[in-house]
Amino acid sequence: MTQATQANQTTQSAQPLVPLPHRRLESFSRAAGLHPDLVRRLVALGLLEAWRDASGDLCFPPSQVAAARRLQRLHAGFAVNYASLGLVADLLDRIAELEAALRARTGTTGGTPWT
Repeated sequence: MTQATQANQTTQSAQPLVPLPHRRLESFSRAAGLHPDLVRRLVALGLLEAWRDASGDLCFPPSQVAAARRLQRLHAGFAVNYASLGLVADLLDRIAELEAALRARTGTTGGTPWT
């Protein structure tokens, strides 16, 4: 077993130090409105955060429900494959950060005033 494989298995099976509220795969899938197989695929692609509990089941923090729904909307809206969604989501997040920084710098809450 290579070092990279060992590190990947450790990351996937690592549990948080403090017990967190979480959902298991079936509950998460229902809440997100996605098939469990698709949720597993999104985890494998690194698009959703999850960890494995002591019994090996996938567990998701509550914040990932919104993330999964966002990924589904992006997939439907932009007609891109799931592998590309990470890039699209990252770019949209970066745009939002830059817009917020610009608003903070200029002291405006909206776009450029037209008057």
